[in-house]
Formats: sequence, C-alpha cells, structure tokens
Amino acid sequence: MPPSRQTRTAPSPTVPPRTGQARKVTLRDVADRAAVSISTASLVFSGKGPVAPETAARVRDAAGELGYAGPDPLAASLRQGKARSVAVIVEDRLIHAFRDPFALAVLDGVAQELDAMGTSMLLVADHGDGRRGALESHAVDAAIFPLCGRSDSPLTDHLVARGLPIVGTGAPSHDSVVHVVVDERGASAQATRHLVDLGHTRLAHVAMPLTAEAQNSGTTRRVEISALDSAAYADARERAHGFLEVAASGSPLVEAHRADVTEGEKAGLLLLDAPPEQRPTGIVAQSDLLAAGVIRAAEALGLRVPEDLSVTGFDAVDLPWLDRELTTIVQPGEAKGRLLGDLTRRILSGEQPGDAAFPVTLRVGDTTAPPPTG
Repeated sequence: MPPSRQTRTAPSPTVPPRTGQARKVTLRDVADRAAVSISTASLVFSGKGPVAPETAARVRDAAGELGYAGPDPLAASLRQGKARSVAVIVEDRLIHAFRDPFALAVLDGVAQELDAMGTSMLLVADHGDGRRGALESHAVDAAIFPLCGRSDSPLTDHLVARGLPIVGTGAPSHDSVVHVVVDERGASAQATRHLVDLGHTRLAHVAMPLTAEAQNSGTTRRVEISALDSAAYADARERAHGFLEVAASGSPLVEAHRADVTEGEKAGLLLLDAPPEQRPTGIVAQSDLLAAGVIRAAEALGLRVPEDLSVTGFDAVDLPWLDRELTTIVQPGEAKGRLLGDLTRRILSGEQPGDAAFPVTLRVGDTTAPPPTG
C-alpha cells in the first residue's frame, strides 16, 4: 500500500542540525526523507529500473529539499572501474583548433557520440614536448586523437603503458592505435587530375605544415620535394605526394606554417606575384582555408578566379563569407568525429574493431575552369 500523506511529508530525523561544517547529504538521507529504500532511491537516480512515477517524484522532491545533487560520480567510477571520461587530444594550443571550422566539426561529432555514451570529454593539448598535463592527474577510459597530428606523439607511450585504448586519424603511428583512415594521397591526386583534365599544365601546391619546426617557424615558404622525406605530419605528406604524382615534374610546392586564410594568402602571393608566363594557372591547396587565402591573394593581384586561376581545397567546410563555392575534396568533419566516437564505444564495450575507412569525394564548384588562352 502507498504510504499515508503524513508519512510522505514527515521530516527525516536522520539529518542532524548544521553545526560547524555541514555534513554531506547522502542517498540514505534522501531515501529516509522520501520513505523508500536506498535501492529504490538509487534506481530513481540511475534510471535503470522500474519505479512508480509517484515514488520517483517523491524521491526527487526529497533530494531537492535536502540539496542532494545525486550520487557521487567518483564513487561510482571506483565501484565500476570506469572513469566515464575520454581524453580528446588536440595538438598545440586549443585556440588553433577552435578557429578551424573543420576541426570544430570533428570535435562536435566526437562529443555527440561520447554524450550518447554518457561519457565526458577531457580536452588535452599536446605540445609535442612530452608534457602530459591533464593526463597526469585525470583518470580516463580511452584516448582519441581526432585531428591528424605528428606521427610520433610523445604521449603515445604513456597512454599505451596505462593500457588505454587509442583511436586516431592516421596519427600517431603505433600498432596499438585504431585509425579512421582517409586516402589522403588519392584524394589530392583526384583534385590535381581534375585540373589537368581541364587543360592546366602549370600547377602549384600549397601544403599544410610538414614538420613541427615549420609550424613553429612562423614562416610560409617554398620548399623542395625532398622536404617530404622528413615530414612529421602524415596527412600533409600524403596530400603532397598525391599532387606530385599527377602534376608536371618541377611543379612548385609552398609550405604554410599554419593552415589558415592568412597563411594561404601569403602562399598565394609567393606563387602568383610573377610574370604571367611563369605563374601557375592552377593551385591545389591542402585545406579550404588555405584555398580561400590563395583566392584572396589572386584578387589582390587583379587575377580572376577561375578565369585566370583555378583553385581547389580540401574538407568542404562552410565558408559563407567566401561568396563562391570551392572545388574541393568533401570530407564531412562531423561524420568523421562520430566514427571516431563509435570506434571508441565499440572498443570500450569489448569489441576489437580494425581500422575504418572514411571515404571522401571531389566536389566541383565554381573556382575551377580551363586555363586562360593566349
């Protein structure tokens, strides 16, 4: 039978008056106030069992009256042997990722999957110097490298030694890492072949940073093909190789020290501020932001896109301020992030998934056309 109205509203004698430092309210206090068992109160907070709506409401009312915020997540994690948290490791300062629409889309996709799992996301900056930062003091169940960083992250050995599952997107390079794999080389070659098929013979390439030294140099510069031999970033290296497989021998390569619009503009000026017979008629950029910068440089020099210069990008991010549709490689960032999260979920549930292919496609926009005649 349901308890009487008097039983439901009577204050619990188990919560002593506050003297000095307040005693922490416990689940037992809530159960006593609501006149239910501790197991019933626990089911209300966990949502894992059938509880009558009236009883659940009474438990929540009691919790509100006592100022009880819910079971201690630390105690729960200790009982379950799980931290309910995943480290999401982003290279360098987080501000750079937050300024990149593609990086934000990937992180949003990861966050959606982790949230569906009831797992929190611990953002960690990997500075490449071995500092573990938050990883040193926080318990996590797994680690995700959502953006293709250095192949040899110094954090990898630490994570492997802790026995943590690791999911990445081509980096870090380690047998213990499960990867979401993009055919970077093939995609870049496809974009380059599109320009060749249009009739372009003078092509150039704008690459993302190839090494950590280049990223820290603050300089966007021309580099030789031999620079690829020491490249630490697999995605930049493979995209450059894809370009070189299709473009004519001797096609120039510019390395931007950061993949943003400003550095893309600097790279564009390096390539385009030349006599007409010497400058490229087509430029393959390794990101949409770099491509947008190249277009800005072309316009500053009085060149029309695509009449005088064709430009391709990579990622297909939303750039409403560009006022044109880039010809680009479509790489849906949110879907990629969700796949990273799903692989993590499967590993934590006891599965042993292998690397997962992530297909990308060429989208032809209005920034490419046949080269100018004459």
